[in-house]
This record gives sequence, C-alpha cells and structure tokens, in this order.
Amino acid sequence: MNIGVVGTGYVGLVVGACFAESGNDVVCVDVDQNKIDMLLRGEIPIYEPGLKELVVSNSEDGRLSFTTDMKQTVETSEVIFIAVGTPQDTDGSADLRYVLDVARSIGQYMNGPKVVVNKSTVPVGTAKLVREEIAKHTLLDFHVVSNPEFLKEGSALEDFMKPDRVVIGADSVEAAEVMRELYEPFVRTNNPVLVMDVRSAEVTKYAANALLATKVTFMNEIANLCERVGADVSQVRLGVGSDSRIGPNFLFPGVGYGGSCFPKDVRALIRTGAENELSMDIIAAVDRVNTRQKSSIARKVVEHYGSIEAVNGKVFALWGLAFKPKTDDMREAPSLTVIRELTAMGAKIQAYDPEAMEAATRILKSEGLEVDLCDGSYQALEGADALIIVTEWNEFRRPNFHKFNTVLRQPLVFDGRNLFDPGKMKRLGISYYSVGRPPVNAKNMESC
Repeated sequence: MNIGVVGTGYVGLVVGACFAESGNDVVCVDVDQNKIDMLLRGEIPIYEPGLKELVVSNSEDGRLSFTTDMKQTVETSEVIFIAVGTPQDTDGSADLRYVLDVARSIGQYMNGPKVVVNKSTVPVGTAKLVREEIAKHTLLDFHVVSNPEFLKEGSALEDFMKPDRVVIGADSVEAAEVMRELYEPFVRTNNPVLVMDVRSAEVTKYAANALLATKVTFMNEIANLCERVGADVSQVRLGVGSDSRIGPNFLFPGVGYGGSCFPKDVRALIRTGAENELSMDIIAAVDRVNTRQKSSIARKVVEHYGSIEAVNGKVFALWGLAFKPKTDDMREAPSLTVIRELTAMGAKIQAYDPEAMEAATRILKSEGLEVDLCDGSYQALEGADALIIVTEWNEFRRPNFHKFNTVLRQPLVFDGRNLFDPGKMKRLGISYYSVGRPPVNAKNMESC
C-alpha cells in the first residue's frame, strides 16, 4: 500500500519505518528541510533504540523515503497519516494548528479518494474539524480515521510491531477495512483490533494515558505516606501489585512522570472536561500531585542540610536528565525541576546522561540554567558533595561503590528511583535517601 506520513517527529518516524518494514511504500514528509536532509543522510534526530537501523535499512531497500513535497506525498498516497505535534496551549488544551494545516494541504492536493488518519494525539472532536477543513478544499471522497498511538519511548518499535491492541475509530466500513489490512502483519498473535466510533477512539488515548498517570501518581503519594509512617513502599508495592485487579505495572515510586505524553494529555483532558462543563477532579489532582512530587528531592536535600542557606555553595552530581531511560527526551523531565530548585538555592550541578546531553545543552541554555555537563557518570561525581539520581538508566544500577566513595566528598545519595538497596548502603557507610523507604543517614545510621 502507498502510505504518506506527515511529520517526522517521534511518532511519524516510528510509524513510517514500521509500515515500511512490513512491505508498504512509505513517504515521510516534513516542512523542516534540515530534518529531511538529516534523514536522507541516514541520521536520526531523536534517540530510540533500533529506529536508526530500521530507517536506514528500509531507505536502502527503497520502501521508505523522505521529502518536503507535500503535494507529491498527498497525490501518491492512498492512506495519509497525520503525525504532527499538538503542543500544549496556554490554557492547557492541545494546539491543533499544525493538524489543521495538514488537513488544509490534503484537501488542496487531493487527486482521488483518500483515507486520512489522525495519529497525532488530539482531543475529542478533532476528526470532525479535520473532515470539515479538508472538505473546504475538495469535492473528492475521503474518510477520516482516528488511530491513537500507544508507544512508549524506549520501546516504541516493539510496541508498534507487537501492539497490545490497535484502536481504530472509523466513519465507514471501507475505512475500517483499509486500516485492518494495514495492521494485519502486526496482530498475527490475535491481539485485538478494536474498531469503534471516531469520538470514542479519540477519548481512548487520553483516558489510557490519564489512567497510567494516575497509577504512577497514586503510588508516589503512598510512597510519601510510607516515609512519614516508617513503612517500606517496596513491600507495599508488592502487596498491592499482586492483586490481579491492579497488577504490578506502573507502581514504581519515583520523582514524578514527565515526557511528551502524560503531562500534556492529562492537562488536555482536564481542559476538555472544562469545555464541556465537567470538572475532572481526579485528573486535576493527579496533575497537582505530580508537580509537587518533582520537588521531593529538593525538599529532602534541604531537610538533610537543615536549611536552604546551608545548600548554598554545595555541589551535586546529577545522574540522569531524560525523563526516562532509553530516550533523549527531556520534555517535562523531573531533572529540570531538580536543577531549577537547587540552583535557585545557590547549589552547583554536575550532570550526566547517556543520551540526553545534546538536548540538555539546548534546553538549559534556553532557560539560562548553568549546569556543568560531564562526559561520564564518575566525572560528574568529582568534587561533589552528594549524588542525586533522577533517571533509572541501567548503567547507574551497579556502580563501583569503592570508586564512588573515593570520588565523592562525602558518601551521600538522594535516589529518586530507588535503584539501590538501603541495607547495602548502610553496610557501605553511605547516607541514603530514597522514595517511600526509611532513610539511612549519618544522623540515624541504625534506621534502614
């Protein structure tokens, strides 16, 4: 099948590469000439494990191509996926200007019947707006489909190739069958293809992300309670997650969620409720609690040193800048909150991340934040008063603790991802603060 994908960001590249891998002829189009030039050279503007190899191999085999020519893309494609950004607007809603710009171009350049697929994360009612925009510019037949993505950064190729489910919101049997044919190679183990009305598909994406965000945030609140009452959230998590009605996934406590999906989608859902005179109280609470959780490390730092004034002049090694491992994405990353709050207190930050250094350079400069970006995790420790762990990269899980203690000025760790065992930290003489577990610290070394 001839497929056009509009947008070469995270979703667009994954969609294009995976459909090409299954034998389709795919053209990815973008208005950014620099990005297209990069892709034509085999360079990938984002980090996602396995994506570069998939893009390069399918490009070499002639199934995947890149262009800035929107007219040609529309004319040669039977199915056109809209995969452009829907950034958060000032009122919390999703900004649909790029989606509607694409719809306008599709209408202007259509030369025959098309299936237009909303792959961007968009609020309920967007398919109707896209349909109306296309219809302003053409009398040709077309269908608008909602096909929300459920890709996790760091495992996006696996998620696309072996999806838990495929959700299709279609306005006709014909469009639904086209989509079933496209996804057939990916659901050969009988994972469901759920065909529903368009509005239900649009709500499904937001509902799924909001529920996952709620699960994460709920466990963070339980972790905070555990710290107050002396319980161990690791044990609580096992006890709760063993319930088959709940399950163990997304119950790991930490310093809050970030990224391009959960924060934006939660706020967009709140805004959609407000536009329909419905107060989304649970979802609004999730957003508030998550924002508060991102400040938990700074609070523990102040509590350890006794005052904000005592933090002034301290040097902190920061391990992890991306919002999660296996990505370079720093959008809404908890690390940014840690950096903002500690530098505002007069502290110095020495940071390292395996993949997000280029993104960090750009973002920190734009915010005017002064951070020393280091070439490695141990370099970040040199001369530091303490280590702060924000992202759970595998290489951080088993450090050389002898070297660790030698390089740090004092053995002190604030672990926002519970990577280490408190008992081991006690044996090593390391003061250790984690999430939802009793601390091991110099003032109270017997607690663990």
